[in-house]
Amino acid sequence: MSSDLIIDAIGSAALTLLMLTIALSFIRLYKGPSLPDRVVALDLLTTVGIAITAVYAVITERPVILDVATILALISFLGTIAFAYYIDLRR
Repeated sequence: MSSDLIIDAIGSAALTLLMLTIALSFIRLYKGPSLPDRVVALDLLTTVGIAITAVYAVITERPVILDVATILALISFLGTIAFAYYIDLRR
């Protein structure tokens, strides 16, 4: 019983820190100075989204939700490759 409380407390702290990370990433995405900086910030946002999904799956004890995190990771990977290809073509 007490281990559930500990997991909930740690999960809440982790979600709070991940939300702070999202806020800071949005600032970097907005300010940018260059396109690669914005691409890295967007990639960080998707990575934090994956982490939020994983923490939520642990807190709610639903491992099925991890499939959503896997799909989000695959889409993020393809997006990063597409941006890298676009940046390479601009040169």
